[in-house]
Amino acid sequence: MTPLILPPEDLPPDSITETDLMLRRQLEISTSKLFFEACEGPIQSLLMECSWTITMTTVPMLVIYCSDVLHNWRVLSHMRAIAHSLADFSPQAKIRVFPPAGTGDPFDLRVDERSQIRDRRSDR
Repeated sequence: MTPLILPPEDLPPDSITETDLMLRRQLEISTSKLFFEACEGPIQSLLMECSWTITMTTVPMLVIYCSDVLHNWRVLSHMRAIAHSLADFSPQAKIRVFPPAGTGDPFDLRVDERSQIRDRRSDR
């Protein structure tokens, strides 16, 4: 495959400016708000009990921090529904769930993998 040759004005900048960082943060905040509003009530309640954010790097990533084992279990048991809501924003999006400190490693899921996991909900 031949790489695309773009004129200099169409290439990404060599460095990221403060304006770029500010715009990315505004995008993350807006996307987080829209994602939350798109979720069903039970998922919204679950997210309100955890610390979470959406980051924009190469792909959107929903990052959820669970304060205790119970919340971690509840988040993991609803991953399919969460992934379904996030997939509406980007089919390449990812989810990373951080368990409480000292209880294990983060769990990562691409939203296109959601059909491979079991969920308590039967409608997703």
